[in-house]
Amino acid sequence: MTTTQFPVDVVVELENILPSYKLLVPSYVLEELEYIKKRSRGKNRIAASVAIKIAQNPPFQVQDMERGPGERVDDALLRQSRVLCTNDRELRRRARNKGIPVVYLRQKRYLSVDGHLSPE
Repeated sequence: MTTTQFPVDVVVELENILPSYKLLVPSYVLEELEYIKKRSRGKNRIAASVAIKIAQNPPFQVQDMERGPGERVDDALLRQSRVLCTNDRELRRRARNKGIPVVYLRQKRYLSVDGHLSPE
């Protein structure tokens, strides 16, 4: 949820890094953002609202995707992702351990890739 906190055009950066990839947002991620928005105040609430608006517009596509019974959002993302975009340190570490490339915000100014991106 860094789009409101730092001057980064996430859409442009992602299109540059991942030009041939579809930018899919699992429906359960939007559900989690809605939960964060309802339960939070201040910057986190605003960041969740902005993330929801961004995720619902091109080039992003919301995809109806299921989690297993009792499966955590992070675990579902690791199971379903070819490339993962997150700044969550623990999720980044787990993705790297599974060989999943991770796109993340670096130095509060631009996006960077940790891992190897295969041509789509």
